[in-house]
Parts: sequence; structure tokens; C-alpha cells
Amino acid sequence: MGKVLIIGCGGVASVAIQKCCQVSEVFEEICIASRTKSKCDDLKNKLEGKTKTKITTAQVDADNVDEVIALIKSVQPDLVMNLALPYQNLTIMDACLACNVNYLDTANYESENIDDPEWREIYEKRCKEKGFSAYFDYSWQWAYQDKFKEKGLTALLGSGFDPGVTQVFCAYAQKHLFDTIDTIDILDCNGGDHGYPFATNFNPEINLREVSAPGSYWENGRWIEIPAMSIKREYDFDQVGMKDMYLLHHEEIESLAKNIPGVKRIRFFMTFGQSYLTHMKCLENVGMLSTTPVMYEGHEVVPIKFLKELLPDPATLGPRTVGKTNIGCIFQGTKDGKPRTAYIYNICDHQECYREVGSQAISYTTGVPAMIGAMMMLTGKYTKPGVYTLEEFDPDPFMEALNKHGLPWQINNDPVLVD
Repeated sequence: MGKVLIIGCGGVASVAIQKCCQVSEVFEEICIASRTKSKCDDLKNKLEGKTKTKITTAQVDADNVDEVIALIKSVQPDLVMNLALPYQNLTIMDACLACNVNYLDTANYESENIDDPEWREIYEKRCKEKGFSAYFDYSWQWAYQDKFKEKGLTALLGSGFDPGVTQVFCAYAQKHLFDTIDTIDILDCNGGDHGYPFATNFNPEINLREVSAPGSYWENGRWIEIPAMSIKREYDFDQVGMKDMYLLHHEEIESLAKNIPGVKRIRFFMTFGQSYLTHMKCLENVGMLSTTPVMYEGHEVVPIKFLKELLPDPATLGPRTVGKTNIGCIFQGTKDGKPRTAYIYNICDHQECYREVGSQAISYTTGVPAMIGAMMMLTGKYTKPGVYTLEEFDPDPFMEALNKHGLPWQINNDPVLVD
């Protein structure tokens, strides 16, 4: 049915590619491209003979728009799946526009050089326009709306779990469970244990910057910003247990505030253990989370990039991670004139993920929705010119695909609410 160019070959991409190969009637051809072609070749060799999907590989520097354009022209795909880092989103979107190809990613754009003076000037201007100061947000990519509309192309943003599936849950709740939704609490719990004193479950640069940034939430039509990790709650998660969770800024709050009519409050919480927080605070205090280069023995070193080299590679955590994730949305609102609550969530087992695709659940819960989003686009269910997030499409086929492809969901109609 379609040919896809997948840029990236890390943990999430590996899961997405393997899941695409399980649906070869949709993903007839895949080209895997990365800065390190040998990683693409290794995955191709692993999959050949186990799928009807035709797999090719290529080398590309996703920071170089001309290289990406040349690759797209060579491959001639129906869709480009950007499973590289969020740093490359704009470069790859530019290349897709130049080549008239649809686009998909799993997380919104952020700059790799947030301490660069030129970028900071643009960033601070955007902060005033947005009303909050998160350096990762949808505004950079929403600015492409007219360009994609004029070309008749679709850009699907954030087709991971959060962002991604959490927005599909919201659209499903709006369509089937509520007449009005007043509040949404998105809860992301990772109950997994990898046995290391300190490690991140996805790219350390992205993860540590996200956690150490100021938190924010949407309430009564405006953004409320708080110091990082300053709001804590405890919650008893199904099949995981009692966990501490902290309010963070997360990009899907932005789009949900725009696309869920009448919603009064949206918050995002993520669980963290005390050991993780202690390590992170210590690293922050000594400057290891900085993106500003420092000179060391005559060489320029970016502290957070050096730290990334010291920490365990998230892609290697699969065989040693045990436990489960629990991610979902708690809703309060009305149905047929009466108060209503609901909690839609998924539970994912780290070891089951490893047995199936050789990854831990964090990569799995992002890679599977990436495949499903691409499938929705290739089959014509999610195609309209412009730049969109998942809650702007019919949730039903996506929800059905989640159950079919490894991320079954459930509904609790009487959940414990977050105060």
C-alpha cells in the first residue's frame, strides 16, 4: 500500500520499524536512514526473512536539509516518519515541503542550542507571545500550517504516547463519554526498575532538560507557571502501586487547550523516584545539565552532551528493566446533564516488550503509536492538508489499532481524582 522513509534508528525507531514490518500489507517498503548506517543495516539484517516488507537502508545527516531532500528524492516515499531527535523536526519538515511528501513525528521541536544568544532572543519573544516559558512547544511547527496546506500535505505531530495516545484518549472521551470536559489530568507512571543508580529512559539530553524546566498548566484560559518539580502528588497506580508524581510542562496541554472546547484545567504529572531526583539536582547544581560549551584542556565540551556519554544508553535498558508503565488521562465533566468521571489508561510490561521487540516499555509505548499514526496516514484515515495533532482526527480507528497492536486500553468510570 505504501512506501515509508524512516529517519532515525534508536530505541523508538527500532520498535516502530519492527511493528511496521508486522503490518506489511500497509508498509510494503521501508527505507531506514540514520547518521550511522551500520545501525540501520543491523536492524535490516535482523528483520529480513521475517517480514514481507521490503527494507532498504541509507545514511543521512538529519541536520542537513539538502541531504534530507536528496534522500527523499532518491527514495520517493509516500510518508517520512521522523523518529530522530526533536532537534531535527524543522529541517525534516522543510525537506518534506520541498519534496511534496507527508510528515510525521513523535515529539515537538526544541532547539539543541537553547543557550545560543540568537536563539534566546527568538525564544524570549515567543515566551511573551505564548504566555509561558517552555523551550519545547508546538508554536515552531504550527507556524508551518499554511505551508503544508498550500502544498496539500499533512503533517502529523506528536504521534507517540504522551504526546500522542493521551490526545487520542481525550478525543475518545470527548466523542463517546462526555458532553463537556471540565478537567484533564494526564498521568505518566513508569514503575520500571533497571537496577542502575541513575539512568534515563530516553535520550538524556531531552529527558533531563524536560524535567529540570519550569512546570506549567492550563487553567481558566491562561497558563500558570511554577518552579520545576514544585507540585507533588501521590497516586496509587493500577498494577504499579503508590508513586510520587510531579507536575511538568508537556506539549500536549497546548493543543488540548486549543482543541477541547470549554476545558477549564489541564495538568500533566510524571512519576519520579527520590534517587532520580537527588542525582538530577546534584548534576544540575554542578552545571552538568548546561548546554553552554566550556573549555577543557583546549577542547570545547558541552556538559550535558558529555553527561550523555557517561550515562547508560536507554536502548540497552530493555533486558534489565522489570515492572510496568501506566499512562492515561483522568477526566471530569458532564454527560446527559449529570457529573461524570472517567480514567482511560494503558498498562505496559517492560519484559513483555523486551520479549517481543527487544526494548523496554518506554520505547515501545512511543514506537507503537508512531507506527499506528503512519498507518492512519497511509490508509487515508488521517489525511487533510495542514499541520495537526492527533486529537484533531477521529479517535476510533486509532483506539482500535492500539488494542490490536500491543497497547490495549481500559476505562475506570470511578477513578480516584488528583487534588
